[in-house]
Amino acid sequence: MLQVFDIAFSRILRYDKYVIKTLFMCYRCAQNGEPMKNKISRILATLVLVVITGSCVACGASQQASVDSTAAIRGQGVGAGETYIDDAAIALAGQTQSSKDITTAATSALSLVNTQRANAGLSALQWSQGLADAAMVRAQEIVKTFSHTRPDGSDWWTVNSNLQYGENLAKLYNSPDSVVAAWMASPTHKANIMDSGYKTCGISIYQTGDGNWYWAQEFGY
Repeated sequence: MLQVFDIAFSRILRYDKYVIKTLFMCYRCAQNGEPMKNKISRILATLVLVVITGSCVACGASQQASVDSTAAIRGQGVGAGETYIDDAAIALAGQTQSSKDITTAATSALSLVNTQRANAGLSALQWSQGLADAAMVRAQEIVKTFSHTRPDGSDWWTVNSNLQYGENLAKLYNSPDSVVAAWMASPTHKANIMDSGYKTCGISIYQTGDGNWYWAQEFGY
């Protein structure tokens, strides 16, 4: 709710023309002899209500579940001869306490992915804890920047360049069924899931304070 009020009052400060119109109406009501205090209260209350309503609509629109626009693929030659392992980020992300439901959802998502692969005659992806650790870093980072570029501007695979070769992201899906369905509905995310070259996978979910889930799925060879 505080977010709504922050947006509302920031908009009020930008709506100069409405402030001018409000002052003009106050001048008119003074000419008509109507008590100005009551008139001002009604006008301002109406203005605030309109802005807050618009802000609520805007907030709701921005809170829709979605996958990233394009899945990420790292060619095996990219970053050759260079090693990036963000030990600090991995250690910090490792301190995150995940509920049993979240842990179960992550492993269930991999099971659903492997079902899709089996239906296409592909081998199952093996769970990689190293990729899951990298995925937890990425799941936390996409809360701030929903992108394959990390908040510091580096590439997504620099969490652990020894392991990461593909990445799928998603936000606000609160079940493994829904997120896997969304990934499979996107050509580039499906391509990662169905890539016969990948042998390992790690999936992590970061739950924010408001209960929203942010997903990262990392693939390796």
